[in-house]
Amino acid sequence: MDKIRYLIIGNSVAAVNCVRSIRGIDKANEITIVSDEEPFNYSRPLLCYYLGGKTTQEKLAFVDGDFYERHKVNLILDKRAAALNVSEMEVALDDSKLLSYDRCLISVGGVPIVPPIEGFREDIEGIFTFLKLKEVKRLVGYIERAEIKEAVVLGGGLIGLKAVEGLVSRGIKPTIIELMDRVLANTFDKEASSIIEERLTQGGCKVIVGDTIQGIETKNGRIARIFLRSGKELATSLLILAAGVRPNLELVKGTPIRVDRGILVDGFMSTNVEGVYAAGDCAQGIDFLSKTNAVIAIWPVAARHGRIAGLNMCGMRTEYPGLFAMNSVQLIDIPTISFGMTNPLEELEYEVLKNLDKGKGVYKKIVLRDNRVVGVILLNCAERAGVYGMLIREAIDVQGFKDQLLRDDFGLLVLPKEFRKHLVGEVGLEV
Repeated sequence: MDKIRYLIIGNSVAAVNCVRSIRGIDKANEITIVSDEEPFNYSRPLLCYYLGGKTTQEKLAFVDGDFYERHKVNLILDKRAAALNVSEMEVALDDSKLLSYDRCLISVGGVPIVPPIEGFREDIEGIFTFLKLKEVKRLVGYIERAEIKEAVVLGGGLIGLKAVEGLVSRGIKPTIIELMDRVLANTFDKEASSIIEERLTQGGCKVIVGDTIQGIETKNGRIARIFLRSGKELATSLLILAAGVRPNLELVKGTPIRVDRGILVDGFMSTNVEGVYAAGDCAQGIDFLSKTNAVIAIWPVAARHGRIAGLNMCGMRTEYPGLFAMNSVQLIDIPTISFGMTNPLEELEYEVLKNLDKGKGVYKKIVLRDNRVVGVILLNCAERAGVYGMLIREAIDVQGFKDQLLRDDFGLLVLPKEFRKHLVGEVGLEV
């Protein structure tokens, strides 16, 4: 059995960027990608628009249809990598086929968190997650077949609210149930969350916070009612579980590869096993701000992980500098940006600047530590987002212009002259 020079497990943005890096250096050696999904490529952040009927499956792709052919990639679709044998340097697929590798990248992403719910079974009709295209296609088919008019979404984080956005676009009225005291608790603060909650309510959504689903009732194999921990009951024929995502560690179970919350990687995206790398939502790499290993399950991080992994797999030793949490999404017609540490717990170590115009739904928050920006929230005012992101990346001391950070006209011209020239071309790249 011939060895595959570069074997990549998973086919999202980390894999694509890994391929690009490899082919920038190595034009000839074999690259094989294994994916447990049937579509050759699609962007998960766009699934809410597919649910809402605003785009088609063909338009979900984030690379051209000939990408894999142009980069000489052998693409194995709809096959799951079932077992990894690091001593033999082999991966077994779910059809028992063995793939021998020289270097292997694990970029299998995450899996939905399904909280314990009394009466829950996977075969109950009308219960869905919201992570993969296959599941969302099933969801759309069910909505059309059952003529769904109302729904329940468990989880008020980014995934849950994007599912809500898709439902609303279909004319469905959702009820959001969130265990925390507000929606988007891990991303926004109370002021920002309150703006989103108010807009959700205006759009016909119901928001229940500080509560969760304790049990469900079915009728003829279909979900019919949910019971909340608070004692409330809701009738529903559709439940979307969007309580979060955890790294997919299934492939590395039983191997010597070290894991914590995710697969632990060093600064070169390598695991503790020679020849095995990890990238994307399954990997636990360096956090730029905390300088500790963390899982940051967002698109820009996965893309950078893949690029750095590809370079190192080719022998081009390149260190990952670390990124920070960043989200740029439109939620219920409100453009939102968040960077870094938006809700610092140790308040004495941080300085917080805020500007709230509730009438216009405009909110700015800047979090500082030692006169350096470490966190940003922007709602309905995302025009200068790239500049704030650059301030975090470059760790610029803002003491001399701190009083201008919240101004509407804040921008590059405010920065010290020595920073402007070489930074203008980079502003906004991560947003």
